[in-house]
Amino acid sequence: MSILINKKTKVLVQGITGTQASFHVQRALKYGTKIVAGVVPSKKEDFHLGIPVFETVKEAKEKTDATASIVFVPAKFAKSAILEAIDAKLELVVVITSGIPVGDMMEIKHRLQNSKTILIGPNTPGVITPNEAYMGIFPDNIHNSGNIGIVSSSSTLTYEIVLEMNKIGLGQSTVVGLGDDFIVGSSVGSIIEKFNKDAKTKASVIITGIYGNDETEIIEKYSKLKNKKPVIALIIDDNTALSEANSIAELICKNSFDVSDRKNKLRDAGIIVVDNITDLKKELLKVC
Repeated sequence: MSILINKKTKVLVQGITGTQASFHVQRALKYGTKIVAGVVPSKKEDFHLGIPVFETVKEAKEKTDATASIVFVPAKFAKSAILEAIDAKLELVVVITSGIPVGDMMEIKHRLQNSKTILIGPNTPGVITPNEAYMGIFPDNIHNSGNIGIVSSSSTLTYEIVLEMNKIGLGQSTVVGLGDDFIVGSSVGSIIEKFNKDAKTKASVIITGIYGNDETEIIEKYSKLKNKKPVIALIIDDNTALSEANSIAELICKNSFDVSDRKNKLRDAGIIVVDNITDLKKELLKVC
């Protein structure tokens, strides 16, 4: 099993004819991802890369039974594209687009509250279930199938940690990049809940900085889980290792919390907290 995406997931691509989308769609198809449709408003062609193209998400879903979407459209059009996917009741929307205005994301977040759609991103490398399928721009060749779930707010660190896991013979069940923008669609805690329910996932890794009320949300979600699986959190204090959005958040919140205190709260909740990749690998070997 896995979370969010597997080899059976039918995916459509919003903005499929763009240069970036075309490049990554070809890679995803080669990997085995089941991309069944493209969506381009006022479309000029019926097929692109051999994939049928529709004018609306609703039509694409009806004709192909797609349940998920990758959004590659420019930031100024992203809100309407995302809301269209939510209104079509897609189960998963992965937003590659970066720099979506905060006001647009606040409206999107409000709409998500009354829907069943899971939004990953914006500004995310995506979601990958190794050797099955991926949605996004992951360097797919570095990922190996295994039983460790990863949820991360730092794309670069995720790649580094996956490479280090390879060295000790550990693979991933699914990797989720939450997104590097200031406001993102999903929380760490909500993804940890899904990993805890997944039969294949033996333990989960969180890669993040702790800003705002992040640790409170993680603790609340984790404390309610039944038959808790191990969760290891790599908490990064160095802004140079974090995304620009997290760096901004740290500057805004720096006088309102103590990182050491927040780490201790996570430990008190039963979450293993580490400060570097070396310690992360040691803890993973203990639980696996």
